[in-house]
Amino acid sequence: MAKKEFTYRGKTTDELKKLSIQEFMNLIPSRERRKIKRGFTDQEKILLKDIRTGKNDVETHCRDMIILPEMIGLTIKVHTGKEFFPVLIAEDMIGHKLGEFAMTRKNVHHGAAGIGATKSSAHASVH
Repeated sequence: MAKKEFTYRGKTTDELKKLSIQEFMNLIPSRERRKIKRGFTDQEKILLKDIRTGKNDVETHCRDMIILPEMIGLTIKVHTGKEFFPVLIAEDMIGHKLGEFAMTRKNVHHGAAGIGATKSSAHASVH
């Protein structure tokens, strides 16, 4: 059984990579289209320049950057507020924002209760 070829709004990955930003803008949802229509920020322009020049180890704080077809296959490190989280850009991420794939909150894993955590621990003798 052959693997189904990825398409986004009827376009294959190769066709998407050949599109200009303006042509790609017509394929994505309205919120993302509006962001691109307003123009990229200076930081987003720097990010695109680094990607286009083939720079390795690209780090960015631009969590609201729209994932473009030219980013497919790259690993971009997105800032979570504390660290840079590596995000491998796949085909099905097109049109989403980078921040959607770098979570800012971690699951809470509670340990054992410490001294003073409960009323019963106040009666324990501490030597």
